[in-house]
Amino acid sequence: MLRMPHLLLLHGALGSGSQLQGLEELLQDQYTIHRLDLPGHGGTALPDAFSIRNFADFVEDYCRKHQLPEVHIFGYSMGGYIALYLARHRPALVGRMITLATKFRWDPATAARETKMLQPELMQEKIPQFVADLEQRHAPNDWKKVVSATADMLHQMGTDSPLQAEDFKQINHPCLLMLGDRDKMVTIEETLDVFRLLPGSQLAVLPATPHPLEQADPELLAMICRSFLS
Repeated sequence: MLRMPHLLLLHGALGSGSQLQGLEELLQDQYTIHRLDLPGHGGTALPDAFSIRNFADFVEDYCRKHQLPEVHIFGYSMGGYIALYLARHRPALVGRMITLATKFRWDPATAARETKMLQPELMQEKIPQFVADLEQRHAPNDWKKVVSATADMLHQMGTDSPLQAEDFKQINHPCLLMLGDRDKMVTIEETLDVFRLLPGSQLAVLPATPHPLEQADPELLAMICRSFLS
């Protein structure tokens, strides 16, 4: 009996693995799916600090514990950044990669802009439904601590971006970068910049697709994933 290839699903900042359940259900007939909650997300124990390196270490430990050689990775937003970080620093661990809506350009101005709304009191006033979602998604953790830890991580990324242009040039894994044509957080320009740096990468722009994962067409995502990973 042929063993199905392994596919790791990584969520974005403030997210959890539960957001990728729909994609898992569409792909589980062809892949052994591993849908993770990164430390401090989805109710898992809060670490001392959030960082791309710490999250990558967690994924590496998971893969080694479960004996996953060259696992394929689908990463949404921050999850895609973690996938590329792993490919750069733990290349033997990673097979093919797919990123969706991943923000690649980090500097102090970008970090300031992206964290402007990451203030719990302001969020409760302006986006109460999203706050309710965070409360449920990260329980029993305090959603405010998750938000604060995320803001701290993004500020650090703005000061010292974990992946620089030279890092992208060193990633030789097959990689598909996906971006929605209505994404207001990630620009096509920064995605194209990284696309041109990654040897052998591919690019896909999804129609009528904004940044939030819940607004992407799961059937379209699954179709593209199957085509690229085959």
